[in-house]
Amino acid sequence: MEILSNAILGLGVALSLTNLTYCFFGVLLGTLIGVIPGIGALTAISMLLPVTFYLDPTTALIMLSGIWYGTSYGGSTTSILLNIPGTPANAITCLDGYPMGQQGRAGVALFMTTIASFAAASIGIVICMVFAPVIAAYALRFGPPEYFAIILFGLVAASTISNGSPIKALAMVVVGLMAGSVGMDVYTGSLRFTGGATELMDGIGLVALAVGIFGVSEIIMSVGQKVGTVISAKDITFRSMLPTRRDMRDSVGPVLRGTGFGTFFGTLPGTGPSIAAFIAYATEKRVARNRRNMGNGAIEGIMAPEAANNAADQASFIPTLSLGIPGSPTMALMLGALMVHGITPGPNLIAEQPSLFWGLMMSFWIGNLMLLVLNIPLIGIWVRMLTIPYNLLYPAVLVFICIGVYSIGNSTFEVMVTAGFGLFGYAVRYMGYPVAPLLLGFVLGPLLEEHFRRALLVSRGDFLVFAGSGISVAFLLLTMLLLIWGGWSSYRDRRALFT
Repeated sequence: MEILSNAILGLGVALSLTNLTYCFFGVLLGTLIGVIPGIGALTAISMLLPVTFYLDPTTALIMLSGIWYGTSYGGSTTSILLNIPGTPANAITCLDGYPMGQQGRAGVALFMTTIASFAAASIGIVICMVFAPVIAAYALRFGPPEYFAIILFGLVAASTISNGSPIKALAMVVVGLMAGSVGMDVYTGSLRFTGGATELMDGIGLVALAVGIFGVSEIIMSVGQKVGTVISAKDITFRSMLPTRRDMRDSVGPVLRGTGFGTFFGTLPGTGPSIAAFIAYATEKRVARNRRNMGNGAIEGIMAPEAANNAADQASFIPTLSLGIPGSPTMALMLGALMVHGITPGPNLIAEQPSLFWGLMMSFWIGNLMLLVLNIPLIGIWVRMLTIPYNLLYPAVLVFICIGVYSIGNSTFEVMVTAGFGLFGYAVRYMGYPVAPLLLGFVLGPLLEEHFRRALLVSRGDFLVFAGSGISVAFLLLTMLLLIWGGWSSYRDRRALFT
Protein backbone atom coordinates (compact mmCIF):
# COMPACT_ATOMS: atom_id res chain seq x y z
CA MET A 1 0.00 0.00 0.00
CA GLU A 2 2.90 2.34 0.72
CA ILE A 3 4.25 1.92 -2.81
CA LEU A 4 0.77 2.59 -4.22
CA SER A 5 0.40 5.81 -2.23
CA ASN A 6 3.89 6.90 -3.30
CA ALA A 7 3.04 6.12 -6.93
CA ILE A 8 -0.11 8.24 -6.69
CA LEU A 9 1.98 11.06 -5.20
CA GLY A 10 4.49 10.79 -8.02
CA LEU A 11 1.79 10.59 -10.67
CA GLY A 12 0.32 13.85 -9.44
CA VAL A 13 3.72 15.51 -9.79
CA ALA A 14 4.52 14.00 -13.20
CA LEU A 15 1.12 14.86 -14.71
CA SER A 16 1.39 18.59 -14.05
CA LEU A 17 1.29 20.59 -17.28
CA THR A 18 4.81 21.98 -16.79
CA ASN A 19 6.37 18.58 -16.12
CA LEU A 20 4.50 16.96 -19.02
CA THR A 21 5.73 19.68 -21.39
CA TYR A 22 9.36 19.36 -20.35
CA CYS A 23 9.12 15.56 -20.37
CA PHE A 24 7.91 15.61 -23.98
CA PHE A 25 10.62 18.11 -24.94
CA GLY A 26 13.25 15.90 -23.31
CA VAL A 27 12.23 12.62 -25.00
CA LEU A 28 11.75 14.31 -28.38
CA LEU A 29 15.19 15.93 -28.21
CA GLY A 30 16.70 12.66 -26.98
CA THR A 31 15.24 10.75 -29.95
CA LEU A 32 16.59 13.28 -32.44
CA ILE A 33 20.01 13.28 -30.78
CA GLY A 34 20.08 9.48 -30.83
CA VAL A 35 19.41 9.45 -34.57
CA ILE A 36 22.34 11.82 -35.26
CA PRO A 37 25.58 9.83 -34.80
CA GLY A 38 28.28 11.33 -32.64
CA ILE A 39 26.41 13.85 -30.50
CA GLY A 40 25.02 11.77 -27.64
CA ALA A 41 23.11 12.57 -24.48
CA LEU A 42 26.16 13.93 -22.66
CA THR A 43 26.63 16.78 -25.14
CA ALA A 44 22.94 17.71 -25.17
CA ILE A 45 22.60 17.63 -21.39
CA SER A 46 25.78 19.69 -21.01
CA MET A 47 24.34 22.36 -23.33
CA LEU A 48 20.97 22.43 -21.54
CA LEU A 49 22.32 22.29 -17.99
CA PRO A 50 22.38 26.11 -17.56
CA VAL A 51 18.67 26.20 -18.49
CA THR A 52 17.84 23.93 -15.54
CA PHE A 53 19.10 26.53 -13.06
CA TYR A 54 15.87 28.44 -13.64
CA LEU A 55 13.58 25.42 -13.38
CA ASP A 56 12.11 23.52 -10.47
CA PRO A 57 14.55 20.68 -9.60
CA THR A 58 11.94 18.00 -10.33
CA THR A 59 11.10 19.55 -13.70
CA ALA A 60 14.79 19.90 -14.55
CA LEU A 61 15.51 16.26 -13.71
CA ILE A 62 12.47 15.05 -15.67
CA MET A 63 13.65 16.91 -18.79
CA LEU A 64 17.29 15.77 -18.51
CA SER A 65 16.19 12.19 -17.85
CA GLY A 66 13.97 12.24 -20.94
CA ILE A 67 16.99 13.18 -23.04
CA TRP A 68 19.01 10.39 -21.39
CA TYR A 69 16.68 7.48 -22.11
CA GLY A 70 15.29 9.00 -25.31
CA THR A 71 18.69 8.65 -27.01
CA SER A 72 18.50 4.86 -26.63
CA TYR A 73 15.28 4.80 -28.67
CA GLY A 74 16.71 7.01 -31.42
CA GLY A 75 20.17 5.44 -31.39
CA SER A 76 18.92 2.13 -32.76
CA THR A 77 17.57 3.81 -35.90
CA THR A 78 20.88 4.50 -37.63
CA SER A 79 22.31 1.24 -36.26
CA ILE A 80 19.67 -0.69 -38.17
CA LEU A 81 19.44 1.46 -41.30
CA LEU A 82 23.03 2.59 -41.87
CA ASN A 83 25.22 0.39 -39.61
CA ILE A 84 26.17 3.56 -37.71
CA PRO A 85 25.49 3.48 -33.94
CA GLY A 86 23.65 6.57 -32.77
CA THR A 87 25.13 6.03 -29.29
CA PRO A 88 27.86 3.66 -28.04
CA ALA A 89 25.18 1.56 -26.30
CA ASN A 90 23.53 0.92 -29.69
CA ALA A 91 26.75 -0.27 -31.36
CA ILE A 92 26.02 -3.95 -30.76
CA THR A 93 22.60 -3.55 -32.43
CA CYS A 94 24.43 -3.04 -35.73
CA LEU A 95 25.47 -6.71 -35.85
CA ASP A 96 21.96 -8.02 -36.51
CA GLY A 97 19.95 -4.85 -37.07
CA TYR A 98 21.80 -3.81 -40.22
CA PRO A 99 21.54 -7.27 -41.84
CA MET A 100 17.80 -7.21 -41.12
CA GLY A 101 17.59 -3.86 -42.90
CA GLN A 102 19.47 -5.26 -45.88
CA GLN A 103 17.00 -8.17 -46.01
CA GLY A 104 14.11 -5.74 -46.38
CA ARG A 105 13.00 -6.07 -42.74
CA ALA A 106 14.12 -2.67 -41.47
CA GLY A 107 10.56 -1.74 -40.51
CA VAL A 108 10.15 -4.91 -38.45
CA ALA A 109 13.51 -4.32 -36.77
CA LEU A 110 12.65 -0.73 -35.83
CA PHE A 111 9.18 -1.71 -34.63
CA MET A 112 10.51 -4.54 -32.49
CA THR A 113 13.32 -2.47 -30.94
CA THR A 114 10.74 0.13 -29.97
CA ILE A 115 8.63 -2.56 -28.28
CA ALA A 116 11.71 -4.06 -26.60
CA SER A 117 12.79 -0.64 -25.34
CA PHE A 118 9.37 0.11 -23.88
CA ALA A 119 8.96 -3.33 -22.26
CA ALA A 120 12.44 -3.30 -20.72
CA ALA A 121 12.10 0.27 -19.51
CA SER A 122 8.74 -0.56 -17.90
CA ILE A 123 10.21 -3.55 -16.05
CA GLY A 124 13.22 -1.45 -15.06
CA ILE A 125 10.95 1.24 -13.62
CA VAL A 126 9.05 -1.32 -11.53
CA ILE A 127 12.32 -2.67 -10.16
CA CYS A 128 13.49 0.86 -9.37
CA MET A 129 10.29 1.57 -7.49
CA VAL A 130 10.13 -1.69 -5.53
CA PHE A 131 13.75 -2.70 -5.01
CA ALA A 132 15.71 0.57 -5.08
CA PRO A 133 16.74 0.46 -1.40
CA VAL A 134 17.65 -3.25 -1.54
CA ILE A 135 19.60 -2.98 -4.79
CA ALA A 136 21.40 0.15 -3.64
CA ALA A 137 22.51 -1.58 -0.45
CA TYR A 138 23.65 -4.64 -2.41
CA ALA A 139 25.63 -2.48 -4.83
CA LEU A 140 27.67 -1.14 -1.90
CA ARG A 141 29.13 -4.63 -1.46
CA PHE A 142 30.99 -4.35 -4.77
CA GLY A 143 34.62 -3.37 -4.33
CA PRO A 144 37.62 -3.40 -6.71
CA PRO A 145 38.00 -7.23 -6.72
CA GLU A 146 34.32 -7.71 -7.56
CA TYR A 147 34.42 -5.13 -10.35
CA PHE A 148 37.58 -6.68 -11.76
CA ALA A 149 35.94 -10.13 -11.87
CA ILE A 150 32.80 -8.75 -13.57
CA ILE A 151 34.80 -6.83 -16.17
CA LEU A 152 37.03 -9.82 -16.89
CA PHE A 153 33.87 -11.85 -17.43
CA GLY A 154 32.68 -9.21 -19.91
CA LEU A 155 35.94 -9.30 -21.84
CA VAL A 156 35.91 -13.07 -22.15
CA ALA A 157 32.27 -12.90 -23.21
CA ALA A 158 33.37 -10.52 -25.98
CA SER A 159 35.00 -13.45 -27.77
CA THR A 160 31.50 -14.91 -28.25
CA ILE A 161 29.91 -11.75 -29.64
CA SER A 162 30.75 -12.25 -33.30
CA ASN A 163 30.69 -15.20 -35.62
CA GLY A 164 34.00 -16.69 -36.65
CA SER A 165 37.22 -17.56 -34.88
CA PRO A 166 37.32 -16.90 -31.11
CA ILE A 167 41.07 -16.31 -31.50
CA LYS A 168 40.42 -13.42 -33.87
CA ALA A 169 37.78 -12.04 -31.51
CA LEU A 170 40.18 -12.19 -28.55
CA ALA A 171 42.85 -10.49 -30.68
CA MET A 172 40.46 -7.62 -31.31
CA VAL A 173 39.74 -7.43 -27.57
CA VAL A 174 43.47 -6.96 -27.03
CA VAL A 175 43.55 -4.20 -29.65
CA GLY A 176 40.70 -2.53 -27.79
CA LEU A 177 42.60 -2.81 -24.51
CA MET A 178 45.63 -1.20 -26.14
CA ALA A 179 43.53 1.66 -27.50
CA GLY A 180 41.95 2.15 -24.08
CA SER A 181 45.36 2.52 -22.43
CA VAL A 182 46.23 5.64 -24.44
CA GLY A 183 46.28 8.84 -22.40
CA MET A 184 47.10 9.96 -18.89
CA ASP A 185 47.68 7.32 -16.21
CA VAL A 186 44.96 7.68 -13.60
CA TYR A 187 47.36 7.10 -10.65
CA THR A 188 50.69 8.60 -11.71
CA GLY A 189 49.55 11.27 -14.16
CA SER A 190 52.18 10.17 -16.70
CA LEU A 191 51.31 10.10 -20.39
CA ARG A 192 51.14 6.74 -22.14
CA PHE A 193 51.27 5.97 -25.86
CA THR A 194 50.29 9.49 -26.91
CA GLY A 195 53.18 9.94 -29.35
CA GLY A 196 53.59 13.50 -28.16
CA ALA A 197 50.06 14.50 -29.25
CA THR A 198 48.49 16.71 -26.59
CA GLU A 199 45.04 15.88 -28.02
CA LEU A 200 45.47 12.32 -26.72
CA MET A 201 46.10 13.34 -23.10
CA ASP A 202 42.51 12.42 -22.23
CA GLY A 203 42.63 9.27 -24.36
CA ILE A 204 40.93 8.29 -27.59
CA GLY A 205 37.32 9.44 -27.89
CA LEU A 206 34.73 6.68 -27.59
CA VAL A 207 32.40 8.27 -30.12
CA ALA A 208 35.20 8.69 -32.68
CA LEU A 209 36.20 5.05 -32.31
CA ALA A 210 32.65 3.64 -32.40
CA VAL A 211 31.48 5.70 -35.37
CA GLY A 212 34.75 5.06 -37.21
CA ILE A 213 34.93 1.28 -36.95
CA PHE A 214 31.22 0.75 -37.57
CA GLY A 215 29.97 3.59 -39.77
CA VAL A 216 32.95 4.86 -41.77
CA SER A 217 34.30 1.36 -42.38
CA GLU A 218 30.89 0.28 -43.72
CA ILE A 219 30.87 3.20 -46.15
CA ILE A 220 34.42 2.41 -47.30
CA MET A 221 33.52 -1.24 -47.88
CA SER A 222 30.54 -0.19 -49.99
CA VAL A 223 32.56 2.11 -52.27
CA GLY A 224 32.76 0.69 -55.77
CA GLN A 225 30.02 -1.81 -55.14
CA LYS A 226 26.71 -1.65 -56.96
CA VAL A 227 24.24 -0.92 -54.21
CA GLY A 228 20.59 -1.16 -55.10
CA THR A 229 17.55 -0.10 -53.15
CA VAL A 230 16.34 -2.90 -50.93
CA ILE A 231 12.78 -1.62 -50.86
CA SER A 232 10.71 0.97 -52.68
CA ALA A 233 8.66 3.70 -51.09
CA LYS A 234 5.36 2.05 -52.06
CA ASP A 235 6.37 -1.08 -50.14
CA ILE A 236 6.57 0.82 -46.86
CA THR A 237 3.26 0.14 -45.13
CA PHE A 238 2.28 -0.40 -41.53
CA ARG A 239 1.57 -4.06 -42.33
CA SER A 240 5.15 -4.52 -43.58
CA MET A 241 6.44 -3.33 -40.20
CA LEU A 242 4.49 -5.87 -38.17
CA PRO A 243 6.50 -8.85 -36.89
CA THR A 244 5.58 -12.45 -37.57
CA ARG A 245 4.43 -14.85 -34.87
CA ARG A 246 7.88 -16.41 -34.87
CA ASP A 247 9.46 -12.99 -34.35
CA MET A 248 7.23 -12.43 -31.34
CA ARG A 249 7.91 -15.88 -29.93
CA ASP A 250 11.67 -15.59 -30.38
CA SER A 251 11.73 -12.13 -28.75
CA VAL A 252 10.21 -12.87 -25.35
CA GLY A 253 13.23 -14.65 -23.86
CA PRO A 254 15.84 -12.16 -25.14
CA VAL A 255 13.83 -9.21 -23.84
CA LEU A 256 13.52 -10.73 -20.36
CA ARG A 257 17.19 -11.75 -20.24
CA GLY A 258 18.32 -8.39 -21.60
CA THR A 259 16.18 -6.57 -19.04
CA GLY A 260 17.78 -8.62 -16.27
CA PHE A 261 21.29 -7.75 -17.43
CA GLY A 262 20.37 -4.10 -17.89
CA THR A 263 18.84 -3.79 -14.45
CA PHE A 264 21.80 -5.52 -12.80
CA PHE A 265 24.54 -3.54 -14.53
CA GLY A 266 22.57 -0.31 -14.39
CA THR A 267 22.66 -0.39 -10.59
CA LEU A 268 26.46 -0.76 -10.51
CA PRO A 269 28.30 2.57 -10.63
CA GLY A 270 30.69 2.78 -13.56
CA THR A 271 29.10 0.13 -15.79
CA GLY A 272 25.91 1.29 -17.50
CA PRO A 273 23.99 0.53 -20.72
CA SER A 274 26.94 -0.15 -23.05
CA ILE A 275 28.34 -3.00 -20.96
CA ALA A 276 24.85 -4.38 -20.30
CA ALA A 277 24.08 -4.44 -24.04
CA PHE A 278 27.32 -6.21 -24.93
CA ILE A 279 26.97 -8.91 -22.29
CA ALA A 280 23.28 -9.42 -23.12
CA TYR A 281 24.23 -10.03 -26.75
CA ALA A 282 27.07 -12.37 -25.79
CA THR A 283 24.64 -14.39 -23.68
CA GLU A 284 22.16 -14.68 -26.54
CA LYS A 285 24.95 -16.07 -28.71
CA ARG A 286 25.04 -19.06 -26.36
CA VAL A 287 21.46 -19.58 -25.24
CA ALA A 288 19.18 -18.27 -28.01
CA ARG A 289 17.13 -20.76 -30.00
CA ASN A 290 18.29 -19.12 -33.24
CA ARG A 291 21.90 -18.56 -32.15
CA ARG A 292 23.39 -19.98 -35.37
CA ASN A 293 21.89 -17.04 -37.26
CA MET A 294 23.21 -14.43 -34.83
CA GLY A 295 25.10 -11.78 -36.78
CA ASN A 296 23.06 -12.43 -39.92
CA GLY A 297 19.80 -10.73 -39.02
CA ALA A 298 18.48 -12.69 -36.02
CA ILE A 299 15.69 -10.95 -34.11
CA GLU A 300 17.32 -12.01 -30.82
CA GLY A 301 20.39 -9.97 -31.75
CA ILE A 302 18.49 -6.70 -31.59
CA MET A 303 15.96 -7.44 -28.85
CA ALA A 304 18.41 -8.46 -26.12
CA PRO A 305 20.83 -5.49 -26.34
CA GLU A 306 18.07 -2.92 -26.85
CA ALA A 307 16.22 -4.27 -23.82
CA ALA A 308 19.45 -4.25 -21.82
CA ASN A 309 20.47 -0.67 -22.58
CA ASN A 310 16.99 0.72 -21.91
CA ALA A 311 16.62 -1.16 -18.62
CA ALA A 312 20.09 0.06 -17.62
CA ASP A 313 19.07 3.64 -18.41
CA GLN A 314 16.31 3.45 -15.80
CA ALA A 315 18.29 1.45 -13.23
CA SER A 316 21.28 3.81 -13.40
CA PHE A 317 19.27 6.31 -11.36
CA ILE A 318 19.38 3.97 -8.35
CA PRO A 319 23.06 4.53 -7.40
CA THR A 320 22.86 8.18 -8.49
CA LEU A 321 19.87 9.09 -6.33
CA SER A 322 20.07 6.51 -3.53
CA LEU A 323 23.84 6.52 -2.98
CA GLY A 324 24.93 9.80 -4.51
CA ILE A 325 27.35 7.84 -6.73
CA PRO A 326 27.06 8.72 -10.45
CA GLY A 327 27.62 5.71 -12.67
CA SER A 328 28.57 7.73 -15.75
CA PRO A 329 29.49 11.30 -16.79
CA THR A 330 25.86 11.84 -17.79
CA MET A 331 24.67 10.81 -14.34
CA ALA A 332 27.29 13.14 -12.86
CA LEU A 333 25.60 16.02 -14.70
CA MET A 334 22.24 14.93 -13.24
CA LEU A 335 23.85 14.96 -9.84
CA GLY A 336 25.23 18.44 -10.47
CA ALA A 337 21.80 19.72 -11.50
CA LEU A 338 20.36 18.58 -8.15
CA MET A 339 23.21 19.97 -6.09
CA VAL A 340 22.85 23.38 -7.74
CA HIS A 341 19.35 23.45 -6.26
CA GLY A 342 20.66 22.52 -2.82
CA ILE A 343 19.51 18.89 -2.95
CA THR A 344 22.06 16.30 -1.85
CA PRO A 345 21.50 12.83 -3.35
CA GLY A 346 22.02 9.96 -0.96
CA PRO A 347 20.25 7.40 1.24
CA ASN A 348 17.99 10.09 2.72
CA LEU A 349 16.79 11.51 -0.59
CA ILE A 350 13.67 9.33 -0.84
CA ALA A 351 12.57 10.27 2.67
CA GLU A 352 13.45 13.96 2.41
CA GLN A 353 12.32 14.56 -1.19
CA PRO A 354 9.52 12.05 -1.84
CA SER A 355 7.78 14.21 -4.46
CA LEU A 356 11.02 14.54 -6.45
CA PHE A 357 11.92 10.84 -6.35
CA TRP A 358 8.46 9.43 -7.01
CA GLY A 359 7.62 12.19 -9.49
CA LEU A 360 10.73 11.23 -11.44
CA MET A 361 9.86 7.52 -11.29
CA MET A 362 6.35 8.11 -12.64
CA SER A 363 7.67 10.47 -15.31
CA PHE A 364 9.66 7.51 -16.64
CA TRP A 365 6.39 5.73 -17.37
CA ILE A 366 4.97 8.79 -19.11
CA GLY A 367 8.17 9.50 -21.03
CA ASN A 368 8.50 5.93 -22.31
CA LEU A 369 4.84 5.93 -23.34
CA MET A 370 5.47 9.18 -25.23
CA LEU A 371 8.46 7.55 -26.93
CA LEU A 372 6.36 4.54 -27.93
CA VAL A 373 3.67 6.76 -29.48
CA LEU A 374 6.29 9.04 -31.01
CA ASN A 375 8.56 6.42 -32.55
CA ILE A 376 6.12 3.97 -34.17
CA PRO A 377 4.62 6.55 -36.60
CA LEU A 378 8.15 7.70 -37.50
CA ILE A 379 9.30 4.21 -38.55
CA GLY A 380 8.01 4.68 -42.10
CA ILE A 381 9.94 7.95 -42.39
CA TRP A 382 13.17 6.36 -41.16
CA VAL A 383 12.80 3.34 -43.45
CA ARG A 384 12.40 5.66 -46.44
CA MET A 385 16.05 6.57 -45.89
CA LEU A 386 16.84 3.23 -47.57
CA THR A 387 15.13 4.38 -50.76
CA ILE A 388 17.55 7.31 -51.19
CA PRO A 389 20.14 6.53 -53.88
CA TYR A 390 23.41 5.33 -52.42
CA ASN A 391 25.51 8.00 -54.13
CA LEU A 392 23.44 10.67 -52.38
CA LEU A 393 22.83 9.04 -49.00
CA TYR A 394 26.28 8.06 -47.83
CA PRO A 395 28.15 11.30 -48.68
CA ALA A 396 25.49 13.09 -46.62
CA VAL A 397 25.99 10.54 -43.81
CA LEU A 398 29.74 11.22 -43.86
CA VAL A 399 29.07 14.94 -43.56
CA PHE A 400 26.79 14.40 -40.56
CA ILE A 401 29.39 12.10 -38.97
CA CYS A 402 32.06 14.78 -39.32
CA ILE A 403 29.76 17.46 -37.91
CA GLY A 404 28.70 15.27 -34.99
CA VAL A 405 32.25 14.22 -34.08
CA TYR A 406 33.60 17.75 -34.47
CA SER A 407 30.86 19.20 -32.26
CA ILE A 408 31.97 17.09 -29.27
CA GLY A 409 35.12 19.11 -28.61
CA ASN A 410 35.33 21.44 -31.61
CA SER A 411 38.42 19.50 -32.65
CA THR A 412 39.48 18.49 -36.15
CA PHE A 413 41.74 15.92 -34.49
CA GLU A 414 38.65 13.91 -33.47
CA VAL A 415 37.53 13.86 -37.11
CA MET A 416 40.97 12.55 -38.13
CA VAL A 417 40.77 9.86 -35.43
CA THR A 418 37.35 8.83 -36.76
CA ALA A 419 38.76 8.56 -40.29
CA GLY A 420 41.73 6.55 -39.01
CA PHE A 421 39.52 4.05 -37.21
CA GLY A 422 37.33 3.87 -40.29
CA LEU A 423 40.32 2.75 -42.37
CA PHE A 424 41.43 0.37 -39.63
CA GLY A 425 37.92 -1.06 -39.36
CA TYR A 426 37.81 -1.62 -43.10
CA ALA A 427 41.18 -3.41 -43.04
CA VAL A 428 40.33 -5.79 -40.20
CA ARG A 429 36.84 -6.53 -41.55
CA TYR A 430 38.38 -7.32 -44.94
CA MET A 431 40.66 -9.84 -43.18
CA GLY A 432 37.73 -11.44 -41.35
CA TYR A 433 38.26 -9.94 -37.90
CA PRO A 434 35.17 -8.83 -35.94
CA VAL A 435 35.13 -5.20 -34.79
CA ALA A 436 32.57 -5.41 -31.96
CA PRO A 437 35.02 -7.03 -29.46
CA LEU A 438 37.42 -4.13 -30.09
CA LEU A 439 34.82 -1.67 -28.87
CA LEU A 440 34.09 -3.69 -25.76
CA GLY A 441 37.79 -4.02 -24.97
CA PHE A 442 38.16 -0.27 -25.38
CA VAL A 443 35.26 0.46 -23.02
CA LEU A 444 36.16 -2.09 -20.36
CA GLY A 445 39.96 -1.88 -20.56
CA PRO A 446 40.49 1.26 -18.45
CA LEU A 447 38.00 0.02 -15.85
CA LEU A 448 39.72 -3.38 -15.71
CA GLU A 449 43.11 -1.77 -15.13
CA GLU A 450 41.81 0.69 -12.55
CA HIS A 451 40.08 -1.91 -10.40
CA PHE A 452 42.95 -4.39 -10.75
CA ARG A 453 45.49 -1.85 -9.53
CA ARG A 454 43.19 -0.55 -6.80
CA ALA A 455 42.57 -4.07 -5.48
CA LEU A 456 46.32 -4.77 -5.33
CA LEU A 457 46.97 -1.43 -3.63
CA VAL A 458 44.42 -2.22 -0.93
CA SER A 459 45.79 -5.76 -0.44
CA ARG A 460 49.44 -4.61 -0.70
CA GLY A 461 50.11 -6.81 -3.70
CA ASP A 462 48.32 -9.95 -2.47
CA PHE A 463 46.62 -11.63 -5.45
CA LEU A 464 44.47 -13.70 -3.09
CA VAL A 465 42.31 -10.60 -2.67
CA PHE A 466 40.45 -11.71 -5.81
CA ALA A 467 39.48 -14.96 -4.06
CA GLY A 468 38.40 -13.29 -0.84
CA SER A 469 34.85 -12.49 -1.92
CA GLY A 470 32.04 -14.81 -2.92
CA ILE A 471 30.95 -12.36 -5.63
CA SER A 472 34.38 -12.18 -7.29
CA VAL A 473 34.88 -15.95 -7.03
CA ALA A 474 31.47 -16.54 -8.62
CA PHE A 475 32.26 -14.32 -11.60
CA LEU A 476 35.73 -15.81 -12.01
CA LEU A 477 34.14 -19.26 -12.09
CA LEU A 478 31.57 -18.04 -14.62
CA THR A 479 34.43 -16.73 -16.74
CA MET A 480 36.12 -20.13 -16.62
CA LEU A 481 32.88 -21.89 -17.50
CA LEU A 482 32.32 -19.50 -20.39
CA LEU A 483 35.78 -20.32 -21.76
CA ILE A 484 35.10 -24.05 -21.45
CA TRP A 485 31.65 -23.67 -22.99
CA GLY A 486 33.02 -21.58 -25.85
CA GLY A 487 35.78 -24.10 -26.55
CA TRP A 488 33.35 -27.03 -26.50
CA SER A 489 30.85 -25.22 -28.75
CA SER A 490 33.58 -24.40 -31.27
CA TYR A 491 34.78 -28.02 -31.24
CA ARG A 492 31.22 -29.32 -31.63
CA ASP A 493 30.45 -26.95 -34.52
CA ARG A 494 33.70 -27.86 -36.28
CA ARG A 495 33.07 -31.58 -35.84
CA ALA A 496 29.53 -31.19 -37.21
CA LEU A 497 30.95 -29.31 -40.20
CA PHE A 498 33.24 -32.17 -41.21
CA THR A 499 30.81 -35.03 -40.54
